Amino acid sequence: MSLFSIAELREAADYVHEYVPPTPTINWPLLDRATGLSLYVKHENHTRLGAFKIRGGLTFCRYLKSSFDTVVGIISATRGNHGQSLAHAARLAGISATIIVPHGNSAEKNAAMRAWGAEVIEHGDDFQDAAEYAARQAVAKNLVMVPPFHPELVRGVASYGLELFDAVKNLDRIYVPVGMGSGICSLITVRDALGLDTEIIGVVATGADAVLQSFRAGHVIETAVAKTFADGVACRCPDPAAFQIILKGASDIVAVSDEQIRDAMCLYFSSCHTLAEGAGAASLAAAIADRDRNIGKKIAVILTGANIDRADYARVLNGDLP
Repeated sequence: MSLFSIAELREAADYVHEYVPPTPTINWPLLDRATGLSLYVKHENHTRLGAFKIRGGLTFCRYLKSSFDTVVGIISATRGNHGQSLAHAARLAGISATIIVPHGNSAEKNAAMRAWGAEVIEHGDDFQDAAEYAARQAVAKNLVMVPPFHPELVRGVASYGLELFDAVKNLDRIYVPVGMGSGICSLITVRDALGLDTEIIGVVATGADAVLQSFRAGHVIETAVAKTFADGVACRCPDPAAFQIILKGASDIVAVSDEQIRDAMCLYFSSCHTLAEGAGAASLAAAIADRDRNIGKKIAVILTGANIDRADYARVLNGDLP
């Protein structure tokens, strides 16, 4: 059973499209030639925040405003794109946003969140530490804690899935990066609501493979570390609600190395002249790694975002790891 009906998904998409124009899905000849595959790139790096997350923040803040008489402000943890989304949506809704990031987080993502009006606080060594601190601060300061996964986040993010399935018919397989799950769960929700049989493959990094380990085990597994430069997938414990949707709706979860992600980022630049952050390129890396089973198939890859610090991107294009 789909999390939302197709009517509910299209209503949310209409709302999202008041602020976010549909992003393009492009079949790049040079990319096909380089990979030997038939690839359709969903360019979520083309939103005004440079990432798909902008969509979910809009529907979540609309839900807050319509469900509660008074909302002082929101608080959440992020490695960047989720926080930008909430800062942007809170600004539109006229409420405050406090975003907790781990120490060493992307300086440029932090600057972008502050530019949208959020208070950005550094705490902890990774996303998990930041999330636990945010939850404590929510209680102390009477703020609404925005989780990394929530049905209303999924409903907004699902607008990109509707765009993709409307643009390209009869897709055999979609590769999508997996962090805390809103992206892959939105695709599963849309596919099921449309009654399609497209396979959805989640992609993680080999150094941050909690979702992969959990998928194989059939229950949530927390890892001790999440070590990858692709910060959008650097999670060491899946969200339980998201995991249940993934477990039932994903065809597979696969892992790619940081080196494979780096090479995919370079390929995006050379073949498409487009910018991809680490997590954004993970789906392309996985499609290439699965080349044998993808030959002759119609494949989509979700380029989830473009937000990477300039110095790190320069190292990537030079063939190094950030």
